[in-house]
Amino acid sequence: MMIPVLPLLALFSVSSPIAHARTSSLKSMAVCSGHRVSIPLPSHAWLPLNHRRGPCSPLPSSATASMPSTADVLRRDRLRADSIRQGLNGTAGAKRGDATVPTTLGSSLDTLEYVVTVGLGTPAVTQTVLMDTGSDVSWVQCRPCPAATCHPQKDKLFDPARSATYSAFRCGSAACKGLGRHLYGNGCSRRGRCQYAVRYGDGSNTTGTYGADKLTLNPARAVDRFRFGCSHAAQLFTDMADGLVGLGGGSPSLVSQAGTKAFSYCLPPTPSYSGFLTLGAPRAASSRFAVTPMYRRSDAGTFYLVLLRGIAVAGRRLRVPPSAFRAGAVMDSGTVVTRLPPEAYRALRAAFRKEMRMYPRRAVPPSSLLDTCFNLTGDVKVPSVSLVFERGATVKLDASGIILRGCLAFASAGDDGAPGIIGNLQQRTLEVLYDVGGGAVGFRRGAC
Repeated sequence: MMIPVLPLLALFSVSSPIAHARTSSLKSMAVCSGHRVSIPLPSHAWLPLNHRRGPCSPLPSSATASMPSTADVLRRDRLRADSIRQGLNGTAGAKRGDATVPTTLGSSLDTLEYVVTVGLGTPAVTQTVLMDTGSDVSWVQCRPCPAATCHPQKDKLFDPARSATYSAFRCGSAACKGLGRHLYGNGCSRRGRCQYAVRYGDGSNTTGTYGADKLTLNPARAVDRFRFGCSHAAQLFTDMADGLVGLGGGSPSLVSQAGTKAFSYCLPPTPSYSGFLTLGAPRAASSRFAVTPMYRRSDAGTFYLVLLRGIAVAGRRLRVPPSAFRAGAVMDSGTVVTRLPPEAYRALRAAFRKEMRMYPRRAVPPSSLLDTCFNLTGDVKVPSVSLVFERGATVKLDASGIILRGCLAFASAGDDGAPGIIGNLQQRTLEVLYDVGGGAVGFRRGAC
């Protein structure tokens, strides 16, 4: 089966999150087309979600004017994928003397593409934050935050002194101990306040005071005494976002703190549309979802894993044994390109090349993450690609999740024994439901 695709100007230039570096102003070239969101059943909280560099972005125009090159985004994407694998292998910390220095705890931050807007404190102050299923600790930049150690952001710096409900944790508190001495804990301040530190896979990092305040998700839903980091130093960030909200599986994450047993999101097909994030979403048992079991690892509790069982191209199942996927795959909102076990990737690549034989191939550098590229002009018909998960859950991908800049948007995980990653390109337009309480992941097509 062949999927008609938008003209290349629309798909790969203006509307793609990875556009040419020479694109001078995304907002001047594209218009936000509105939500076009299929709102899920009533839930505890529903928030609009937008691409940080698209015309629907709540970030200012100056933050979206300069698009990173494809090579730079894929380089950072490789760092994030590597850091996830290191986390699963238990090598996220590097020994230095008697201490363990966190080196990849939050994966690579600059691959994060989607933002939501929340309220923090009393009275609530608007904060626009990146969404990340690969992180547990949430944080925002707080006053005092010298220009030399903090990055420019959209909203005013959060001032804990102006909030009637803010409190910093003491070093001996359960919340501080819960950070983990060798993970996020960073000792005490001179005033006895708990300090946190998160270093991401691309070298960016944030440090500051760990505290609690009211987090307002929408007018009907708030989380009292939400634990988060008040960052007083955030280095190597190139974004105008105010901070990050962690949706991982660890105890510091928003998911755990909100007491919800499920959350979901929908990533839009292009930055010209909006998606959504929900907490307290419907359970995966709903007939609206294709459902597969969720797996968790006690030694890497941040990550949510699933098992692939096969891949179909143009409606035909590839001859890949289910054992090729035995290491599982991480569902990740921050990794861009899906990583497959080498055996599975080779089969996908061969089938895709066969279906695309009418288009001339384009040479790529040997070091390129994407190795199956074509010279494409005008309207293009791309073969359908479906992922088949455990228990038969079959997910047909949107066309925007198959081709990236003229290349097959998949890559090899590098090692047949290494876990794969289901990246955000392949998740576009799907409502991806993390039913943590029920131990399942659900997929609903055409949700945004």
